[in-house]
Amino acid sequence: MFNVKPNHMIKVKRSQRLAFTMLSLAALLTVIILFGILFYIMSQGFSVISMEFLFTEPRSMGTEGGVFSAILGTIYLVALVLLIATPVGVGTAVYLNEYMPAGRFKNIIRFSTELLAGIPSIVFGMFGFIFFVLMLGDHTGGFSILSGALTGVMMILPVIIRASEESLRSVPNTLKEASLALGTTRWYTIKKIVLPFALPGITTSIILSIGRVIGETAAFLLTLGGSLLVATSIFDGSRTLALHLYLVAMETGDLQMALGSGAVLIILIIIINFTAAGLFKLLVRRFST
Repeated sequence: MFNVKPNHMIKVKRSQRLAFTMLSLAALLTVIILFGILFYIMSQGFSVISMEFLFTEPRSMGTEGGVFSAILGTIYLVALVLLIATPVGVGTAVYLNEYMPAGRFKNIIRFSTELLAGIPSIVFGMFGFIFFVLMLGDHTGGFSILSGALTGVMMILPVIIRASEESLRSVPNTLKEASLALGTTRWYTIKKIVLPFALPGITTSIILSIGRVIGETAAFLLTLGGSLLVATSIFDGSRTLALHLYLVAMETGDLQMALGSGAVLIILIIIINFTAAGLFKLLVRRFST
């Protein structure tokens, strides 16, 4: 029998209560800050939102009109970035985790992805401006949705690769070994066992990447061009809602229009995130049957 002194147990219980209280306060403070920001932006900007604001193009540098072109630009950009980055990022993670043997080259690739994830977005924007806008301008359209999307892909690929690989590594080896023991192929095991099991982590990484694309301004300021017109193809210039908000607030000083754009941006982020989560679950469900 362990001889535990009563005073020691009292101190342990006090420390536990103190730790629980501090953690609860930290969580509560985070929620209060989050909802405080959301409430302020929505309450200030919701009065600007109307059918005309949502479905008309901005005029006079964004001080008049609406945000229709910026909404379309955001949707086009996110869709194109995900269309390119998702299969490349998840496929790379599957190859690194399931096929590539351990060794120096594998460690170099992992270190490189971690290094790329920490590079500031303005550096990606400068590279995208020089490479996609200037050097490949004849093929990408210069300042265009395609140039912005390719820049966005470089920004979020490291995040998707590392987060997806960690999700894949969390799959128990016993499940994979049991599947292979039944005579199935490695790819069949990946498709039926590994990917469905790792779906929550992969989906989370992609949703976080969507948030980074939607909220980015510096990189897309140098690649999208900031056009106020509605883009008719991926080779046209455009602007996202975040970029529109930044330009309106900094260049015109119209804070009311900027807050209205921010309210629309929050609503759009919620819609895109829920839609993306539902689509990815549907795709993996079909993929595993």
